[in-house]
Amino acid sequence: MWLVVGLGNPGAEYGPTRHNAGFLVVQSLARQWGLALKSRACRSRLAEIRRGRSTVILALPQTYMNLSGQAVRALLAGYRAKPENLVVVYDDLDLDLGQIRVRPGGSPGSHRGMKSVVEAIGSQDFPRVRVGIGPKPEGRDAAEYVLEAFLPEEREKLKPALEQACRAVEMIIAGDLPGAMNLFNRKKKEFVGGD
Repeated sequence: MWLVVGLGNPGAEYGPTRHNAGFLVVQSLARQWGLALKSRACRSRLAEIRRGRSTVILALPQTYMNLSGQAVRALLAGYRAKPENLVVVYDDLDLDLGQIRVRPGGSPGSHRGMKSVVEAIGSQDFPRVRVGIGPKPEGRDAAEYVLEAFLPEEREKLKPALEQACRAVEMIIAGDLPGAMNLFNRKKKEFVGGD
């Protein structure tokens, strides 16, 4: 059993925003796997599939970002899953747009959605995939910046990152977290920052 949870804010007005990168990855996975995230349970929109020997639940919390932990706690309880069978996908302002990072666990950093998850489930020992949405332009307020829609040129740069994040999730649920870290955590020399 795997729970793959994308963090974001529900509602059409938030759909194209930088803070919804986690939603975008889970929605991309659903499309690739021919699923619709239509079921509703555990304060989330859900889809379920068998992948290899595992059941995989894709979930989009319908709480707001800062309350994501409520949905994740409900999902773990509802599916009787342990934190180590949870993969959380979320945006990261500290990573350049187009980069991803895979981690086996650790601190939530300054991300309020991740802080909510860690506090609600009482563990930070679960894999996560971070999708870069930075850098924030100098002088901009971070809270405002992440709630703005991606610019058209940013969406183009984001496409490969969404594909890579989907692949990273597939590797994690196939039991190859070290391989995903090795493949996607390398510094990409060809990447040019947002200047």
